[in-house]
Amino acid sequence: MTGLTVLVTGATGFVGSRLVPALQEAGHHVKAMTRRPDAYTGPGEAVGGDVHDPGSLAEAVADVDVAVYLVHSLGDPDFERRDAAAARGFGAAAAAAGVRQIVYLGGLGSDDDRLSAHLRSRRQVEHLLGESGVPVTVLRAAIVVGAGGVSWEITRQLVKNLPAMVVPKWTGTLTQPIALDDVVRYLAGVVGNDAAMGRTFDVGGADRLTYLAMLQQAAEAMNGRHLPIFQVPVLTPRLSSYWISLVTSVDPTTGRNLIDSMSNEVVQRDLAIREVVPGRPLTYREAVARALEDDRRP
Repeated sequence: MTGLTVLVTGATGFVGSRLVPALQEAGHHVKAMTRRPDAYTGPGEAVGGDVHDPGSLAEAVADVDVAVYLVHSLGDPDFERRDAAAARGFGAAAAAAGVRQIVYLGGLGSDDDRLSAHLRSRRQVEHLLGESGVPVTVLRAAIVVGAGGVSWEITRQLVKNLPAMVVPKWTGTLTQPIALDDVVRYLAGVVGNDAAMGRTFDVGGADRLTYLAMLQQAAEAMNGRHLPIFQVPVLTPRLSSYWISLVTSVDPTTGRNLIDSMSNEVVQRDLAIREVVPGRPLTYREAVARALEDDRRP
């Protein structure tokens, strides 16, 4: 459905900054929500709003058909509480304004597993966004591969900065990375789509890989050679996060919260999204190539 008014929260972020122009190209009027609208220079109509300040949301959600929720607080030590309060407040504001659909990008992972705090928080946000009655469409993803993303930055900087690696046992965990382009395509495809209303979808790329295999494929794409990598059983996720903070520029709190999730297998178990939003997802090698190409742009 085209011609909708779509609010994108986190419009200046990793996913949001790519989604706004895609929604415009699809024929929608886009309201780009940011805490500093006067400084916003991207596409769409800049509107002020902060999900952590419910009183600031009324103007942002006014006359909106669909709201895309792309906000999280992984860099905050108390992110679970902050994200829960923000989701509850945003859902209430959206319901009061008559928003017809909320689209949320969550995290993959089986509910039968002992989910990490990060993934557990994503599940909680799914439910709290819809608590006030607005239908929520959830897309659950694993690692999103694209220039500027935290997960990609960890991979890229590790491969770039280290001639060899000693990695923990959890790098053998299976995951299903997805290209940023595919995430944007799926998000845009479910906006205003009656077949997606109130549903939860797994989204993933073409490959299921271990984190170890992802590092190797990234090394081959970046350096044209195999990277010596040795697994050891003694590096816990917490110790691994200290190692990440020493070798990369990724915020230590964000890095630790992400790494804590890497012991959970996160793969696509339901392919229903491909019926609602048709198209072949990119392979991990294709996603890496696009991320590297974007990294090289000035």
